[in-house]
Amino acid sequence: MSWKISHKIADILKKGSDNEGIDRDEALALMQLERHSRETYALMHTSNTLSREQFVEKGENHFHIGINVEACPFNCRFCSLTVKADIFKEKIEFTDDEILKWARLAESGGADALNLMTTGTYSFERLLEIGSVLRKAVSTPLVANTRDINHKEGERLLDVGFVGAYHAVRLGEGKDTPFKPQMRIRTITVLKDVGLQWMNCVEPVGPEHDIEEIVDLMFLARKHRATYSGVMRRINFPGSPMESYGMISELEMAKMVAVSRLVMGDAPRAHCTHEPHSASLFSGANLLFPEVGASPRDGEADTGKGRGKGLGDCKRMQVEMGWDPDLPSNCFKHEGLRNPKIAN
Repeated sequence: MSWKISHKIADILKKGSDNEGIDRDEALALMQLERHSRETYALMHTSNTLSREQFVEKGENHFHIGINVEACPFNCRFCSLTVKADIFKEKIEFTDDEILKWARLAESGGADALNLMTTGTYSFERLLEIGSVLRKAVSTPLVANTRDINHKEGERLLDVGFVGAYHAVRLGEGKDTPFKPQMRIRTITVLKDVGLQWMNCVEPVGPEHDIEEIVDLMFLARKHRATYSGVMRRINFPGSPMESYGMISELEMAKMVAVSRLVMGDAPRAHCTHEPHSASLFSGANLLFPEVGASPRDGEADTGKGRGKGLGDCKRMQVEMGWDPDLPSNCFKHEGLRNPKIAN
């Protein structure tokens, strides 16, 4: 039995392992590999090795807090927090005390960031207020996950203590959502212009998305040098209009994570996957998202009582896969921000 892989794939992986990044045609060739082929396992090994060297074995955990539950009128088809999903009948805004309790839990557990998510019509002023409260109460870096913003709004996020913002051009943007990709990209440039770190993921991936669309978003992340990127699969909530398409497997997601990692080259400070699972942690991912509060993938108002994985769960998963969550964050070390010692 021959254990050799094709010369074409070997050449692509050699280029990727040198941290040069790979080109679009090379990424497409990797995306077409059979899941259980030797080439795919070689791809995953290459990306895993690259990340462990570049991120010095650090396992990152960015703690997601969904701060409100509301039936959003924008009706993105993959989201459970919409009017059409008809899951959440009442508006819920978690109190300052509840959010502070979660934030302090994250800090005491050694989370590397707090990712504050809001629905599409949530008050931007209220988000700033919460950011200001948290900045005074905890030392964990703050990341906003909110609607499209302009330069003035970006500067205000900085003023109250946010250091970054998560923002993505979603797969199916303009078809499964009411938003134009150009508007999403404009916000990405705003974040970069005002000095906020831009966090990203290729999402939400489903079987209906062709590999060209997926790869193009990988290269968008590289072009704008995202602090982190990676891959998140679409999760079908009960009654989702996307249910007929099914979902990709964790193994398929791990392969995409590996391709994305080689595309990103030397740009990222971390590489993510969502929802948390082990396979991607030996395919180039080192960043997981523990979750509480609202989630667009859940039918529970507090995903910490539903689908969401806890911080302890994510840390244990990383340790099992040879990542060290106790090391200082790579994402924020250049800003001189303190990363609290993890409490065991």
